[in-house]
Amino acid sequence: MRYLTALIGAACIAFVSATGAFAQVPSNPDNPNDVVPDALAPPPYGEPINLETAKKVAAAAVAETQKRNWNAFCIAIVNPAGELVYFEKQDNCQYASIGVSQHKARTTTRYRRPTLTFENLIGKGAYFTYLTTLDDVIASRGGNLLIVDGKIVGAIGVSGGSGSQDNVISLAGQAALK
Repeated sequence: MRYLTALIGAACIAFVSATGAFAQVPSNPDNPNDVVPDALAPPPYGEPINLETAKKVAAAAVAETQKRNWNAFCIAIVNPAGELVYFEKQDNCQYASIGVSQHKARTTTRYRRPTLTFENLIGKGAYFTYLTTLDDVIASRGGNLLIVDGKIVGAIGVSGGSGSQDNVISLAGQAALK
């Protein structure tokens, strides 16, 4: 019995002395993530994009590829939940770009920001590597929001070329809604 009492007492002392390890970590003035913004106003979600509008967005993206004589892209249009509404694959598109284009569109709409934002932040260094741990994120340009009347109706994701080419095609599709 004495042994059990001594053991419980030791465990209590260890627990009480270890609680300091669980105290809040002080902020790091070098870490930009420790700055708390005063405002938060992400664009709201709107009525999901319909098939007709999704085809219009994809057609504008394809028109841009044809204008530039590029024939190697996959174009995905998703609704605000990130679910596929319309997909188009050009004949010369690599197979990996099928999933990548959809992933870009899904990341864009679910996080309400272009995939270029993630790419740029990760490029800023160690304080932003946490972004790679977020669920279902791709940090490669080519995913852009589709906004109507200030509300997110979906997103376009493009893959098949360089990141900058993907983004040019994606932005051309996005512009079809303006």
